[in-house]
Order: sequence, then C-alpha cells, then structure tokens
Amino acid sequence: MSTKIVVGDKAPDFILPDTDKNPRRLKEFLEKKIVLAFFVGAFTSTCTKEMCEFRDSIAWLVDLNAQVLGVSVSDPFSSKALRRKTGCPSRY
Repeated sequence: MSTKIVVGDKAPDFILPDTDKNPRRLKEFLEKKIVLAFFVGAFTSTCTKEMCEFRDSIAWLVDLNAQVLGVSVSDPFSSKALRRKTGCPSRY
C-alpha cells in the first residue's frame, strides 16, 4: 500500500545517483531548504521548459536559501548533458 504525500509533508529518504554517478541521499540535505523538481526525461520539450523555469527563477529561490534538486528517470549522463547545455538545475 502506498502513502499519499501532500504539500508540506516531509519527503521520505531515498538514494539516487547524481550526475557524476555518486550515490546521494535526500537526508544529506536535512538542514537545508530544498525544492525537489521531478521532471520527465532529459531533452524532452517538457523537461527543458520546466527546468529552465527553475533556472530563470533561481534568484528568487536563492533569496529563500533554497537549493533545487532535479530528479528524473534519465541516466546521470543525460542529466549532466542537459545541465551543461541549458544551465538548468538537473543535478540529481
């Protein structure tokens, strides 16, 4: 049985590879304000648009001391290439 997560709930801990294939845990960021940005595969039009919205709003998020963590089904190599090409925050 799955549990529904609603806005304001604490996210469950998980481990995913970052763009350098290093395992990262969500709980590494416990003391920080983060925005989890879930997006579809790298280089799809929807992905590029959504992640670039974060990029374009990053000053506002920085003012809030928040860090954007992009989470995708894409492999680390594709996510890294997307970040390099667009400057979008697709780090994890």
